[in-house]
Amino acid sequence: MPGNGSEPVADRLQKIVSPILWTLGLELVDVICVGQGSRSVVRVLISKPGGVTITDCEQAHKALGPALDVADPFPHAYTLEVSSPGLDRPFKRLQDYQRAIGKEVSLKLRQPLEGQWKITGRLMNADEQAVVLDLIMSKMTKSIRLDREVIAEAKLVVKL
Repeated sequence: MPGNGSEPVADRLQKIVSPILWTLGLELVDVICVGQGSRSVVRVLISKPGGVTITDCEQAHKALGPALDVADPFPHAYTLEVSSPGLDRPFKRLQDYQRAIGKEVSLKLRQPLEGQWKITGRLMNADEQAVVLDLIMSKMTKSIRLDREVIAEAKLVVKL
């Protein structure tokens, strides 16, 4: 398996899984390993423009299963799960922010901004250092720039 033994299993698996998903037109969102022993579960979360279908999950599972069997991440049996992380998943990477540009997002902050720990607005820009958000306040729009390090969690606002 690529990587050294001190590297977390999920990180090593990401290096195996990502190129396989790319060939299927899918993007790796995350690899999560939970459980112990034969109750271990490897969750592979995938995405693609327009959304993930059950068929996408099925194809990814069939392609990833043999590759992970060769990589043999655990000395025991485990369960492989492939799914979409959902619309309201927290943003983890710059690509997550950039995919949400022009959409309404909710941010939980590490320190309050004008007394608010949570703010909602339209995401206008995002880069490695900061995000720009348009806030609607009393029929006025206020644009603010926040360093990404002050953001504890960011999510897309999902309206049903």
